[in-house]
Amino acid sequence: MQVQSHILVVDDDREIRTLLQRYLDGQGFRVSVAADRRECEQKLGAGQFDLLVLDVMLPDGFGLDICRSLRDRKPHIPVILLTALKEDVDRIIGLELGADDYLGKPFNPRELTARIRAVLRRSAPEEAAPPPRARSYFFASYRLEPDTRKVTDALGALIDLTGAEFDLLQVFLDRPGRLLSRDQLLDLTQGRERDPLDRSVDVLMSRLRRKFGETSEGPLFKTVRNGGYQFTARVEAAETEA
Repeated sequence: MQVQSHILVVDDDREIRTLLQRYLDGQGFRVSVAADRRECEQKLGAGQFDLLVLDVMLPDGFGLDICRSLRDRKPHIPVILLTALKEDVDRIIGLELGADDYLGKPFNPRELTARIRAVLRRSAPEEAAPPPRARSYFFASYRLEPDTRKVTDALGALIDLTGAEFDLLQVFLDRPGRLLSRDQLLDLTQGRERDPLDRSVDVLMSRLRRKFGETSEGPLFKTVRNGGYQFTARVEAAETEA
């Protein structure tokens, strides 16, 4: 029997909470709701959740503050932000704070469900039988292990990456030297087309650059005007017995 993913929906609009609780329940999710930050913190402390759907504006605080706090306390819980269409700055800040995706209000519950499933797929551990060989990627002074979803430096120290950051980095390591457009990157990492105003890829690239810095040979990522991004470092893929 498949275990239901437990979703916490945080929104001060009662109609939205009721709608999402009924709709997501009908889609096979277990759903809890909270009307404000206080109730959200209570439920996070008392239960286990697989994903948080979080409104940016709450009556007793900002969803962005919850997102920031959650990344420090429970970094394994992915977050999808709900924002008003005019709050583009909040969307960008939310991604910088570690949110995995965002959706503007008003929204279609079917689209939110698709986003939830996509984020859960990216963050869930593999359940299939392990392959006979496991691949590791080596680039600059770093090592990425897809099976464990870990990146370490030359000293073995873990590089703290969100699920979205890890997926984007692996896309580049699978295609070293190739110029990848923003549309290609969004499709390869999230399986959806890019809205003309969608800056999520640019925000994730900024975060990766900040975390990895530059090598002795220069930056790992090159920006090509009107083209996209290119991974410039040499990549070696090693297969070892599992």
